[in-house]
Amino acid sequence: MNALECANQAVDVFVLPDAVMRVKELIDDDSASMQDIADVVNFDPALMSQVLRVANSAIYNFPKSIDTVSKAVQVIGSNSIYDLVVGYGVSKAFGSVDPNVIELDKYWEKSVTCALLCKYLADKLGAEEPERLFVSGLLHNIGELVVVQFQPEMAAKCAQYDESVTPEALQQQHLSTTYAQIGGELIAAWGLPESIAQTIKHQHFAYTEAKNLDEKIMQLAYVLTLDNSHPEFYAGNANVDPEMYDRLNLDLADLQAALDFTNLQALSVLALFSPSSASIY
Repeated sequence: MNALECANQAVDVFVLPDAVMRVKELIDDDSASMQDIADVVNFDPALMSQVLRVANSAIYNFPKSIDTVSKAVQVIGSNSIYDLVVGYGVSKAFGSVDPNVIELDKYWEKSVTCALLCKYLADKLGAEEPERLFVSGLLHNIGELVVVQFQPEMAAKCAQYDESVTPEALQQQHLSTTYAQIGGELIAAWGLPESIAQTIKHQHFAYTEAKNLDEKIMQLAYVLTLDNSHPEFYAGNANVDPEMYDRLNLDLADLQAALDFTNLQALSVLALFSPSSASIY
């Protein structure tokens, strides 16, 4: 089964909440107002709570509290609100994945780490819509959840990476594709932004050439996440090719600053997105 076939199978099983699709429709409608978007978010109490919690979190670090969705839309912008809605919707859609097959807490820890690294680097480098990169990082490995659902024995084999082999190499060996390709196809099948789908598909430096700033940031954030999450067998920046940060005019001190920021914020941000957090439901 190739990446597209996996995604098409998953799209009928993992369904995004109606509010996500409704907000997307409003974003695409030039006649829709910011208040229209806020009204949809307010109609879903769990989503409303999520948007306010994220808007008041370290992700944005606004000096004043944001106490209404309308204010959040005005301050953050409709596109950024949509990105947060997507992140919420995907975390909820995959809330039923069998925890006996995958260590979900570890999965979401790595997802949040990649998301924070993406946003930190996007902010530092002046990328457009850094929240879009945050969501790309958050969803960078959703392909794994698809394989866990439909081919758990293959997911188990792909999880046996160590200092001698990377996750994506094992995925190619056992699946003839990668979680990145499956995840990107699923994002596209859901009708979510193409920029997110392409950034996810092109996250692996060894397999694809980065075509834009978003993809270069994602490729660097991915390997930093991998090394940071597995210090037991990836010492230092074991998987970081110097070209990955040189082409962004960064140095090792910049990478350490990004990791320091991420490690400081990861626990609080994890509570916002992990399905194991009761406040998401």
